Amino acid sequence: MNNILYYGGPILTMADPLYVEAVLIQKGKIVCCGPLEQVEAQADAETQRIDLQGRTLMPSFIDPHGHLSHVADAQAYADLSGCTTMEELGQRLVEWVRQNQVEKGRWVIGRGYDHNDLPGGQHPTAALLDAFLPDHPVLLSHTTGHMGVVNTRGLRELGISSDTPDPAGGHIGRDAQGCLTGYLEENALILRTRQIPRPTTEERLKNLAKAQQLYLSYGITTCQDGKVGAADFDFLCQAAKSGALQLDTVAYADMQNNEELLQEQASYRNYQRNLRLGGYKIFLDGSPQGRTAWMSKPYLGGRPDYRGYPIYTDDAVRQFCETALRNNVQLLAHCNGDAAAEQFIGAYEKALACSRSKNDVRPVMIHAQTVRPEQLERMAKIHMLASFFVAHTYYWGDVHRKNFGDERAMRISPTQTALQAGVLFTFHQDPPVVLPDMWRTVWCAVNRLSKSGAVIGAEERISTLEALKAVTIHAAYQYFEENTKGSIEAGKLADLMIVDKDPLKTDPMDLCNIQVLETIKEGFSLYQKERA
Repeated sequence: MNNILYYGGPILTMADPLYVEAVLIQKGKIVCCGPLEQVEAQADAETQRIDLQGRTLMPSFIDPHGHLSHVADAQAYADLSGCTTMEELGQRLVEWVRQNQVEKGRWVIGRGYDHNDLPGGQHPTAALLDAFLPDHPVLLSHTTGHMGVVNTRGLRELGISSDTPDPAGGHIGRDAQGCLTGYLEENALILRTRQIPRPTTEERLKNLAKAQQLYLSYGITTCQDGKVGAADFDFLCQAAKSGALQLDTVAYADMQNNEELLQEQASYRNYQRNLRLGGYKIFLDGSPQGRTAWMSKPYLGGRPDYRGYPIYTDDAVRQFCETALRNNVQLLAHCNGDAAAEQFIGAYEKALACSRSKNDVRPVMIHAQTVRPEQLERMAKIHMLASFFVAHTYYWGDVHRKNFGDERAMRISPTQTALQAGVLFTFHQDPPVVLPDMWRTVWCAVNRLSKSGAVIGAEERISTLEALKAVTIHAAYQYFEENTKGSIEAGKLADLMIVDKDPLKTDPMDLCNIQVLETIKEGFSLYQKERA
């Protein structure tokens, strides 16, 4: 392993001091950083000296929430992102089937469509998919993963008929006559589509390699696989043992169905070849742009009393919290609506009051899209972190204004309020919902502009430095890895990236255009941007 000395450009440490002249790496760790003369004194003749030539060296990004195995699987699906008409959507599916020579009778899966971009804000239907692909069972997964559409043949294969009741925490779409439309929501989608055959392990490993390169191209060296079952974790173990995992991957067990995974795989509570189990994950509601997030006040439009819905009862969530505390395990809870946030905070407060444990388990509210100011104050008191999907301000800010009205929409991902309340927060992109583009997310947090150019809560903007903390040192803290990652300091891992501009000296509107030129994991260069 080469020893490396970097110099000749801004070195942003995310620590104190914020900038240094040089940094020395030996055996995958940072040995020292500071004035070039002092760092040179500790380097030997064999040390490789790399002149940054004015480019910026900084800590690599840490993904605080996403689904690596889903990103890998998505490499084998038809990409429907950006479709604005039903015809375009259908033609993309037909072309994908042709290019991939999919045999008749085989499942065709498309992902990434957003009904908010389609005419009338409508989802596709089974009848539409039947017309385009009559010889295949077809599943389209919404960009959020919380809903989707299946064609008639697919509904038959999944055992769904007009007599099939809605599952708890889910909904099967029907028209006014009670006939199936093909639409499946939340548990109706999640539970039924588990029956669809998975690719072979060899195919999944190839797709995993593509997925990791995607993360690395955005400067990410630590990622998450949130809410895995036994089969998905077994796949990750195979990948790790074969040396196929390049990124540090923190997996969280599906607490509802795989609580025992942490006990059965106890050796993975620490990293084994870049894989470890971080704790439990639960879903408490759906998505705000899909109108399934559980709100305390009704959505605008539609039924006047419709507020979305919960997945679990209050007692069930309290028991989840009690189990996590009793077992000294971190718990991540998906909460988009403020009613779901209230359920999680209230359940954790009750569980904490009855717990004898004094351990630091760092519970995390994932998304926290509509969490209220008084709820953030309570989160601070119980040391609950928020991991905001702040890119909602760009991707769905305009949709939130329609669904909630301006007063609530402007408080989506309330980062400045969280900062003032003393809540430590991180940022994520929830891939494969959107690309793991951290620079886009930093841009969103600083500017809070929607696709139409509307400002989504100017008072919730934060500085570039605070935004970078959310995806470096604060993200490391969320993973209990603040002593090894998140900043350029002696003793920490050499998880770094080289970018073309110093973000702290870049116009805030240009942050999303910063280019990752190289991504380095423990001293090894795993990604280099091709030169034009």
